[in-house]
Amino acid sequence: MTISSQRHQSSPEEPPLARNKGKILIVDDDPDITNSFGLVLEDSALFEKVDTFNDPKLALSNFRPEMYDIALLDVKMPYLNGFELYNKIRNIDNKVRVCFITGHPLDSSQLKEEFPLLEIECLIPKPVAINDLIKRLETQMLR
Repeated sequence: MTISSQRHQSSPEEPPLARNKGKILIVDDDPDITNSFGLVLEDSALFEKVDTFNDPKLALSNFRPEMYDIALLDVKMPYLNGFELYNKIRNIDNKVRVCFITGHPLDSSQLKEEFPLLEIECLIPKPVAINDLIKRLETQMLR
């Protein structure tokens, strides 16, 4: 009896796949961003569940412990900015990984003053190419 094994090698353009598909929360007040990111990430092999919200308060009210592996949060949103939302969801689930996305420059000294416990491990500038977005999120998933 001969047993053969095949190993899948991804092409140079495909990002390597994370071992397990994850669950992601996307919060951005721009519906075009949440719709386009949501569709692309649903089609990716990286996530099995993609939830999108344009209202950070609504996203927070629906957030539960261990519901998501990663959250992609816009920095500038009305009523509750991305950093405030980060603090609130980390109080609910301190294991969720967080990536911030912004089209604006950030003043790190002001951030440390306003949010002394904030740990920015992933910051994605807008605009972002979809391939770059997937690679950055995959890196966070594999951490």
